Amino acid sequence: MTDPIGVMICGHGSRDVAAIAEFSSFAKRLRSRFPHWPVDFGFLKFARPVIREGLDKLVAAGARRILAVPGMLFAAGHAKNDIPSVLNAYVHGHPDLRIEYGRELGLDPRMIRAAAARIREEIDAAAPLPLAETLLVVVGRGASDPDANSNVAKVTRMLWEGFGFGWAETAYSGVTFPLVEPTLEKAARLGFRRIIVFPYFLFTGILVERIYAATDSVATGHPDIEFLKAPYLNDHPLVLDTFVDRVDEILTGQNLMNCQLCKYREQILGFEAEVGLPQESHHHHVEGIGSGSQRGGGHSHDHPHSHDHPHSHHHPYPHADHPLGPRSLKG
Repeated sequence: MTDPIGVMICGHGSRDVAAIAEFSSFAKRLRSRFPHWPVDFGFLKFARPVIREGLDKLVAAGARRILAVPGMLFAAGHAKNDIPSVLNAYVHGHPDLRIEYGRELGLDPRMIRAAAARIREEIDAAAPLPLAETLLVVVGRGASDPDANSNVAKVTRMLWEGFGFGWAETAYSGVTFPLVEPTLEKAARLGFRRIIVFPYFLFTGILVERIYAATDSVATGHPDIEFLKAPYLNDHPLVLDTFVDRVDEILTGQNLMNCQLCKYREQILGFEAEVGLPQESHHHHVEGIGSGSQRGGGHSHDHPHSHDHPHSHHHPYPHADHPLGPRSLKG
């Protein structure tokens, strides 16, 4: 007999209550896509349930083979290192359990179509204007991994050419450059009548709010330009479809992340010292500490600097020789 299967959605976590609510709702909607398997979720940091608590629920429901997928757009340190480290630690304490790890949502035609649909919502709600007179700014989260950052730029290019915008720029909410406000100031000098700002994020949070706030700030200095704020991806049906596909990939052995441009496997310009470094998580100090809106003040760890520590990776994601890849790891 085959081992009973469970599905685990591994999220980043946030101190923002609305962000946690959106992720939780999204994960629950995925349950209807897997009616024969228990589906649960957990967060890496800042919120409960933490990943191990979600795994506990799946084990209690009878799962002995867990298909775990990162609830993240691109693979940087969290998806390549921190989540696999948590899963490895958990499975070592459960000798009858097998965990197999899938890949991030990544560059996928469905994700591009979902992004286009969100941008189209904003365009359709505005007054008619030729797309050639419109500039698109796509904003990614930003990471210390150039592979992840370059994927955001590719999303921008796909949307730019797909729609036929007059111009497009890529910005990041933190960690890397260019940042949002300088990018918008540059864009405002290019002579376009409309600028659409699209946060390429799954869910809301402090960073999305900062992107929208920066847009409002720049807009006040350029009253002759129309600034539109497109909604983030959230629970678009095509995003759900992509998650389902990432689970299916585990079953068919296709759950391989990009190795060619990964700074932890290959000599990438500027990151040569980071190849083959040990895999370990750096988020124990913020695991499950709870969420709460930080809009009114205080310090939020949804901040623009990175937790993608450069010294934390060895066999960091699904690969033929990775313990959470196709060969998986049994406790």
